[in-house]
Amino acid sequence: MDQYKGSDVDKYRSFMSGEGEKNTTWKYGAPPNYDAVNKLFEEGRTKIWPTGSLGEQVQNLVKTWEMEMFNKVNPQDYKSVDVTKLTISVNGRKPLKLEDVAKIGGGYNMFLQTSLPEDLRLYNPSDETVDTAQKIFTTTFTRGFVLEVLEVYSGPPVIAYKFRHWGYMEGPFKGLQPTGEIVEMIGVSTFELDEQFKIVKIQFFYDRGEFLAALIKGGSAVTTTQDSTIGVGSSRCPFS
Repeated sequence: MDQYKGSDVDKYRSFMSGEGEKNTTWKYGAPPNYDAVNKLFEEGRTKIWPTGSLGEQVQNLVKTWEMEMFNKVNPQDYKSVDVTKLTISVNGRKPLKLEDVAKIGGGYNMFLQTSLPEDLRLYNPSDETVDTAQKIFTTTFTRGFVLEVLEVYSGPPVIAYKFRHWGYMEGPFKGLQPTGEIVEMIGVSTFELDEQFKIVKIQFFYDRGEFLAALIKGGSAVTTTQDSTIGVGSSRCPFS
């Protein structure tokens, strides 16, 4: 897993620069800048993995995959996955291929799938597109929603690990007041890798309801309209 040592522009994420990315199509026209996200990560993480350890490599792998998924337009530009084989499932649901993820509105909607009746949904993936979902969560988590790997239970080819995602709700969520408080999501995941250490299968397990419940604690609706703009090269993705 030596390819997951970071890059010259980001010490936690690979495949962001160099000859291999000269033809990459980036969503915002340039590679994302994770300086603010990395600062939040380093200030709030609870575990520091030794350099070169399996834990560090797994953490970098997950961060690299998320970076590619949310910032590279063409799946053919992904270096961390085999796009011809990759499937992703969330909480035991039907595995999705990359084209299926695109059809349901991208990564945010994939992570927040639900079978709840529509009138009970705090966040309804059926109503959101890639762009509207992006705006919702980048407005809510203005500094990002960062990841750390807490435990690694097995190494490749099938990696099992425990993760923590967190961020500060410093903006409104779908019109509800921000709390300014930390919002955390704890879960487990498995990544199955091939002989080239590319991901071919992903499974995530976590409590979607607990995550969304933390976003409505502010209660009353925001009375002023806040606009959210995404700058070129922005790293603003809630799962980064």
